[in-house]
Amino acid sequence: MTISFIGKVAIVTGAGNGLGRSHALALAARGAKVVVNDLGGARDGSGASSQASQDVVRLIEQNGGEAISHGANVANFDEVQDMVNQAMEKWGRVDILINNAGILRDKSFAKMSLADFTMVMDVHVIGSVNCTKAVWDIMRAQNYGRIVMTTSSSGMYGNFGQANYGAAKMAVLGLMNTLSIEGAKNNIRINALAPTAGTRMTEDLMPENIVKAFAPEAVTAGLLTLCDDDAPTRFILCAGAGGYSSASMFETQGCFIPQSSQTPESVRGQWSQLTDEAGQAALSAGSKQGEKFVSKAMAYMKSQQQV
Repeated sequence: MTISFIGKVAIVTGAGNGLGRSHALALAARGAKVVVNDLGGARDGSGASSQASQDVVRLIEQNGGEAISHGANVANFDEVQDMVNQAMEKWGRVDILINNAGILRDKSFAKMSLADFTMVMDVHVIGSVNCTKAVWDIMRAQNYGRIVMTTSSSGMYGNFGQANYGAAKMAVLGLMNTLSIEGAKNNIRINALAPTAGTRMTEDLMPENIVKAFAPEAVTAGLLTLCDDDAPTRFILCAGAGGYSSASMFETQGCFIPQSSQTPESVRGQWSQLTDEAGQAALSAGSKQGEKFVSKAMAYMKSQQQV
C-alpha cells in the first residue's frame, strides 16, 4: 500500500538543510502541504538566515507542491506559536510535526561550559516541547496527529564529548513515552527517529565516502513510516545507510527481598537474579513497574501466610 500524505499539513523544523530538508521534500512529494522551518543558524546554533528554508520552499513549489517558510527559533515559544498560527491561517489544520531542529556543541564534560549544555537542551528538548505544545490542542480537536521526535544513539548509549546532546536526545524519549499515553484517545501517535546520516552536523566526523553512504534520503524513507495514517506509536526507529532497526528499553523480572532483610549486602547478594534477562519485558507505562513490585510483595506475603 502506497504511503500518501495528500490532504495533510506537516511542519518540519530544521528543514533548511540535511535531514529536515530531505523530510520536507519527501513529505511534499507525497502530497503534504509543508511548513519549512529553519532559523538558518550555523551548526552550533549561532547566526540566522531565511535563505535555506526559502530555497526548499521554491523547490517544493517547482515540483508542484505547496509550502511556506518560517524562521522561528524553536526555543522561543512565541515564535513557534506564530509559525503554527500561519499554518492554520493558510491551511486550517496541522496533521504532522517533525521535531528535527538541532545543534551541536561537542566538548568533553570537563571542558564544556554550562551555557553550551543549556543551549543544546533548549534547542532539542524545549524546542520539541514548544512545537508539540503549539500543535497539541489542534491535534486533539482534529482527533488526529502524528509527531516524530528526533533522538540519537548518543542519547540511548552515550558518546564521548556529547553529554549535552546525549542528555537532550534521551529527554525527548521521555517526552514521547508520556505523550503517547496522553494522546492515544485523540488518535495522536508519537514516535522517535534515531538517524545516522551524513549531514553538516556530521560531515567532519566521518570520511567523505562514508558520508555519501549515509545519505539523508535513506533515513527519510523510515521517517515517513512514523507519520502516516498507519504509523505505530511510542516506537523508536533507528536508520542509516540502508539499515533499519528498532530500539526498546526492557526491565528484568528482578527479585524480592523482605523488608526485614533489605540491606545493601542482601541486594548485592541477589544481583544475579536482579539482572537475569530471562522474562524481561518492555513496560507500557511507569506504573507497570510499581505494579510488578506490588505483585512480588503480595506473593511473598501470601507465601508467609501459608507457612
